[in-house]
Amino acid sequence: MSDLTLGPEVAQTLPEPVWKEIVAAFARNRLAVVGLGILLIVAFVALAAPLLAPYDPYKVKLGEQFLNPSWNHPIGTDMFGRDVFSRILYGTRISLLIGLVPTLISMTIGVILGLVSGYFGRRVDFLIMMLADMVLSFPSLLLAMIVMYTLGASLLNIFIALSAVGWAGTARVVRAQTLALKNKEFIEASRAIGTKDIAIMLKHILPNCLPQLLVLFTLNIPDSILSEASLSFLGIGAQPPAASWGLMVAGGREFLFNAPWVAIAPGIAILITVLAFNFLGDGLRDALDPYLKS
Repeated sequence: MSDLTLGPEVAQTLPEPVWKEIVAAFARNRLAVVGLGILLIVAFVALAAPLLAPYDPYKVKLGEQFLNPSWNHPIGTDMFGRDVFSRILYGTRISLLIGLVPTLISMTIGVILGLVSGYFGRRVDFLIMMLADMVLSFPSLLLAMIVMYTLGASLLNIFIALSAVGWAGTARVVRAQTLALKNKEFIEASRAIGTKDIAIMLKHILPNCLPQLLVLFTLNIPDSILSEASLSFLGIGAQPPAASWGLMVAGGREFLFNAPWVAIAPGIAILITVLAFNFLGDGLRDALDPYLKS
């Protein structure tokens, strides 16, 4: 019986699994690795905020207003004597929740509409893309403000507002991928054997869109975080006494010269989190896009 074991020379020429190439390409991007590390820390802080926070973030102590940063209060206290460090830790929960939930909802809507638009075309495509163009023609923050003014200020309404304005970009990306794939040979073969349209869209077209959707997901999350912070800053987002970073910046802007830490500290938290998501998204894009690989 002949020996079918591959020799070392032949084994070295075999291609590595795709996921190993993606991980290696991602690991070579130092900023992406740093971004991932920061986001893991942020996620841990959000989960363990009750254990890490030294004080109750909502407890008012009028005798301890505007205390300077010290060992007892690492980032000082605000205008109500609340510990700023504890409020930033709890604010991580709101920011991540606002970043993840509306992004998931809006991308789900965008994926469904993009698949339907690109696959069926004609009038369906015209109507969906006309609606998407209408949404994209307005500044997203302005459109979210209109929704918030209509529904009222609350976290639930922020979810609705950001989900309503964030789906159009995803729909356009998925539609473009669907148009490029729907006439390929493997799709024609699926039609020939009687596979239903919905099965073709979900089993054959959607998996080929996942790399682009993964990158888009990591880049849409910081947009949602910034939108929530902006809405809260304008007074139509999270409402007091919620520990929202945007609300903290809004409350501390009047005391920039007396107690700058009240507004600057949550602003730095927003900056670091958004940069980390952007670094992660850029690293995933470089690792998943074959045209960007060196």
